[in-house]
Amino acid sequence: MIFRLAEISDLPQIKSVFKVITENMNKKNGQIWDDFYPCEFFEDDILNKRLYVLMDNDVLVSAFALWTSEPEKYNSIQWENENAKAQYFGRFGVNVHYQGKGIGSIMLNYAKSVAKNNGFEYLRIFVVDKNKPAAGLYSKNGLKKAEGMYIEKFESGLVLNQYGYEYKLNRFN
Repeated sequence: MIFRLAEISDLPQIKSVFKVITENMNKKNGQIWDDFYPCEFFEDDILNKRLYVLMDNDVLVSAFALWTSEPEKYNSIQWENENAKAQYFGRFGVNVHYQGKGIGSIMLNYAKSVAKNNGFEYLRIFVVDKNKPAAGLYSKNGLKKAEGMYIEKFESGLVLNQYGYEYKLNRFN
């Protein structure tokens, strides 16, 4: 398997795989993602070199995005060090054919490594409260749940309660 930045030629496969991930996740946990999110962000993520993929030959195993600015709407989350240089992790999914094989932990370790190598002090993640598998994965991999919650309300009536998780990066990890 090869870990690398996504390329524009990967986009059709990424969208296809994430469509299945979205359907599977929403069946198990209720609606979290939809036809718009996260797929409509991937092209911009690729063009801005912030989407990473894990490939098994020509098959997309997993992907995630890393970015550096936190939207102001999330200021209800109380991070350990509000002013620390942090990288944000999201739009993360594992191909349904590779789930249950430890890929989530592998990808989190890649994300920690990329953030650390880019000089960040923290890796931060937002997770919807009803996405228990993701919250469990983050806790299992050493991320600490921050105080506070952001409540996002959509015109459709959907309400998502989001918690913040963070991992302090240092020279010893």
